[in-house]
Amino acid sequence: MKAEPAVQARLLDLQDLDTELQRLDHRARTLPEAVEAAALKERVEALESELISVRTKVSDVERRQRKAESDVEQVRGRADRDNKALESGQITSAKELQNLQSEIASLARRQAELEETVLEVMERSEELSAEVDRVAAAREEAVAEHTATVARRDTALAEIQWDRTRRSQDRERIVEEVPADLLGLYDKLRAQYDGVAAARLRYGRCGGCKLQLSTAELNEIKAAAADEVVRCEECRRIMIRTDESGLGGRSAE
Repeated sequence: MKAEPAVQARLLDLQDLDTELQRLDHRARTLPEAVEAAALKERVEALESELISVRTKVSDVERRQRKAESDVEQVRGRADRDNKALESGQITSAKELQNLQSEIASLARRQAELEETVLEVMERSEELSAEVDRVAAAREEAVAEHTATVARRDTALAEIQWDRTRRSQDRERIVEEVPADLLGLYDKLRAQYDGVAAARLRYGRCGGCKLQLSTAELNEIKAAAADEVVRCEECRRIMIRTDESGLGGRSAE
């Protein structure tokens, strides 16, 4: 394949732009702000789930508290009725009086147990309410951190996109100067060799694979016409000859 030395040299400019575009894409994929935002989003979701769970427990405890208080009122009401009956003097049977007194004592014990249960449930309710406040505050803090991090991420991505657009436009201008066959070879090699298709031949060393060329290889390149597109025998990338190639002055520029 043949191409004017100046056109071959433009491949280096094209390669620099493609390398920079590749770097920008990698940076966009690996932004620390993006990683942090994703982690914070997971934390917000975890805290939201925890908050729902704690609030459900609060509802359950409040329901238990209402039931216990209702039971206390029922026992207290029955005990009041029994006490009034006992104090009325209308019951004269010793056995009935004994039974009534026994029931009043049993109701008193039951009331004490229920009141103890109410106190325990109230304490648990207070603990859970404090837990709700703690988790809600942690969630709000995480939401604020996530919002701020997303803003930083979006700003960084916008800057990357701006740089990418500018370099893509520069690339389009260079592409117009490169013949279709040479551009096709360049794009094919980029796909095969980690995005690097063209490199300088500098002081007898391929800039693509970094290997030193043999004397025979250098002599063969030196003997090639200036418009001949030469490639590295080792990595098969396009090698661009410059004043620093070590070929005794022959250059692609």
